[in-house]
Amino acid sequence: MITTCGSVLRSFARALTGPRAEPVLMFVEGAAGEGKSHLLQELADLPDAPEPARRWWRCGAGGGPSEQDGHRPEATLWLVDDVHRADEDELRRLRGVLEGLGPGSAAAVTYRPEEIEVPGLPLGGTPMTYPGRLTVLTNRLAPWDEERVRRATEEALGGSGCTAEAVTRLHERTGGVPRVVVDLLAMVREQWPAFTGTAAEVDAAGVPPRLAELVLSRTHAVPPEYRPVVWAAAVLDGPAGRDELAAVSGLGAGTGTGALLGALEGAALAELGEGRYGFAVPLAASAVRATLPGPVRQDLHRRAANVLSRRQPVDWAAVAGHHRAAGEGHRWLRAVERAAESAEASGRHEQAITLLERTLALPGLPPQARARLAPLLARNAVTGLRSDQTVEVLAQIVQDAALPPAVRGELRLDLGLMLCNQMGRSHEGWQVLEVAAGELRDVRSVLAARAMAALVTPYWPGVSVDVHRGWLIQAVAAADDSGDAAMRTAVLANHVGLAMSCADPEAWELVEQLPVQSTDPACLRQAARGLCNAADSAVWLGFYERGADLLAAGRDLSARSGAPYTEHSAMGTRLLQQWWTGRWLGLDKRCEDFVAATADMPFIASDAYVVRGLLAVAQGDWGEARSWLSQQGTFGTEKLPVPLGAAAAGAVIRLALARQEVTAAAEHARAAWKVVADKGVWPWAAELAPWAVEALARAGDGAGAHTMVRNFAQGLGRRDAPAARAALVWSRAVLTETEAEASGEASAEGRRSGLLEAAALYGEAAAAYGELPRPYSQALTTEGAARCAIAADTEGAPDDEGASGPVPDAEAASRPAPAPEEDAILPVLAELESCAQRFTDLGAVWDAARARALLRTRQPVRKGRPPGRPSHADQLSPREEEVAQLAVSGLTNREIAATLHLSPRTVEQHIAGAMRKTGALSRRDLAHRLDATP
Repeated sequence: MITTCGSVLRSFARALTGPRAEPVLMFVEGAAGEGKSHLLQELADLPDAPEPARRWWRCGAGGGPSEQDGHRPEATLWLVDDVHRADEDELRRLRGVLEGLGPGSAAAVTYRPEEIEVPGLPLGGTPMTYPGRLTVLTNRLAPWDEERVRRATEEALGGSGCTAEAVTRLHERTGGVPRVVVDLLAMVREQWPAFTGTAAEVDAAGVPPRLAELVLSRTHAVPPEYRPVVWAAAVLDGPAGRDELAAVSGLGAGTGTGALLGALEGAALAELGEGRYGFAVPLAASAVRATLPGPVRQDLHRRAANVLSRRQPVDWAAVAGHHRAAGEGHRWLRAVERAAESAEASGRHEQAITLLERTLALPGLPPQARARLAPLLARNAVTGLRSDQTVEVLAQIVQDAALPPAVRGELRLDLGLMLCNQMGRSHEGWQVLEVAAGELRDVRSVLAARAMAALVTPYWPGVSVDVHRGWLIQAVAAADDSGDAAMRTAVLANHVGLAMSCADPEAWELVEQLPVQSTDPACLRQAARGLCNAADSAVWLGFYERGADLLAAGRDLSARSGAPYTEHSAMGTRLLQQWWTGRWLGLDKRCEDFVAATADMPFIASDAYVVRGLLAVAQGDWGEARSWLSQQGTFGTEKLPVPLGAAAAGAVIRLALARQEVTAAAEHARAAWKVVADKGVWPWAAELAPWAVEALARAGDGAGAHTMVRNFAQGLGRRDAPAARAALVWSRAVLTETEAEASGEASAEGRRSGLLEAAALYGEAAAAYGELPRPYSQALTTEGAARCAIAADTEGAPDDEGASGPVPDAEAASRPAPAPEEDAILPVLAELESCAQRFTDLGAVWDAARARALLRTRQPVRKGRPPGRPSHADQLSPREEEVAQLAVSGLTNREIAATLHLSPRTVEQHIAGAMRKTGALSRRDLAHRLDATP
């Protein structure tokens, strides 16, 4: 039977305890390094056996007990190690001991099944007489699984070196054999701290000496005339059939079969599956290959390439490696090309990219080969996901004057696309694309249309939308001239994105023209891109339901047609849609996971960075907000697509206003507004306009604020852009409110009239956002309406916090001022209370605290409440809890004071009270105490 180590230990424990326990014999079989001796030590450490009763017997070491030792009266635990090393005399004595095991005694016998003299008979060919009362068990040790290898790696290297890639490679190369895993980890640890956890670094660590010595000694034990079959297995480096080993070894079928049997008998090779043979530990192949003379090794590789070319399907990457090792340069490059084409056809773009990058980076590559392979790399890189290395390789290749003009133009086109789409180097990429369009115009009309189509994409800063429209005219003409259906679809996909971004009336009709039912994979990839372009633009416009439908269709088509870059970009659009529609539960984690998954190419996760930053602003985690909005330093925010840059800028301006940094806010607003104005796609101003207008107005630049609102309105015209139209009304509300506040006491009636007008505009904006729906924007504008209504209703009301403006300390005036028309203001207060709850439900801690602070300053005194402040002897008061929550989110005392209309001194007192009542020792500790409070 086969048992686990835990059940084995339990069996032995039962055998060694109890007066009538029957004897137990357990055979432990396992390959070298699988932990047999370790298991024996665990058995020796069983607490129930008295120390004198433990008897070790290490076979092959000389000596050992006699047969009479098996008839000892006391209970005995026999620990017999490496029985495969025992000679016939020692086996005879061991059989006598085991046949004489008495009650309460037990024995564990370990051996390597591949090294025993008679297969399947660890005690030799002489039959053993098993007493009837004896329980006989077999425990077959198994290699570690990947999870156990991961734990060992973490113990050896710590969390920083324990990457999934390193663990998988360690498990693959060691076969999970514990001794080999531990030895290889010790060698990897010698690379510390340079080790970063890549598979290549694991391979570079080498072969552990213990393993090398074992496999080389076993190979040497094989008769010389049979050793080529072991060499063949080492060169093939994986499971191979008998005929394949015979062919690669050069021995022929008859001799090859005999050689394989000899290698198996001597444990130099093992049967890895039905009819498949190789090394039990894959890493052992490296040790054997390293001993082969060069000419012998090259012959083996040449024959291996021929053998693998006959497998179906052909692993052309492996074939290429063998041709190169054999010194067959021309065949190597042809196989590399076929491997890349095969990987591309099956959607394995990253595999193709890695192979081509390595090949093209080699010096001395023939120009003809470079001209064939470089376009393959570029094509896969544009479709898939790539690294900086790809860009650098292509940038060097396009400088090669020996390249044919058409090839150089194609490479320059793909290089420009990568610079823009994947690297965020849009200014550089735009220039490269313009040159490519010129190079290709007269030599390859299809690719010229593709370059022109790329120049239609409006997202990048620095170029007016009119320039994009000009390139669209040229791209459509070039695509029609080419007669290529995929290229016409590519141009249509970019036309869809441009039209939808500008809210052109024809946009939705263009979407319907995308050939989503095409049977051409190239057309389908372009159609998928068109759907995702349309979805992204629709979401920015505020068509969230229609955008979600387009997004689902685009992602599905991207996955089916093998377009991973398009699929990943659609994930970013989905995060934006979830932000705007209020699906915030778990959104921060989804953003962080996306950023982590694209760590090698952070620009593709720019949507996730911005959404995570917007969440941090609403949650009051302003330190984190700055970090996320600045893309955590991975690339400059000035490289962001225009709409995303505008959204990030709006959040940064809002933070500056909240911190009373009005001048900085105004400067940032002017710079961000110029980017949007220069582009001329006015719906993209929606996420920037309200905060930019407020910044200029509060900085005293009323004329600039009016110009912003006027340009925004004129730019939108009558376009169907719901989010931008709501933002325009919001911007007008902000401007009206700030102008009313600026009028001061000189015109009390004018101030009141202006505030009421602002309240009405805020209400109109809130209704528009409610229709979309955009619950967070709706709550912000609802709060603005209530703020203006309250200020208009009562003389001496506190200034609007909005995002700046100091106000009197509300705690110093705890008794609310009576309202002249108290009944009229009650609905406003009820709406504000509901608004604060909506903020809370979303998780917008900062906004909820601000709304409740405003509510508290104007809340009428409840009837029946005793005069004076309520008592909160040992519990946090509502205000203390409010202050504490903002404090632990990361806001400074000054920022909390601005949010809650308090003085910094009052904030300090509330934090001190919260810490005293909770027993917290610091702000960090206060966070834990608040979490633990029921």
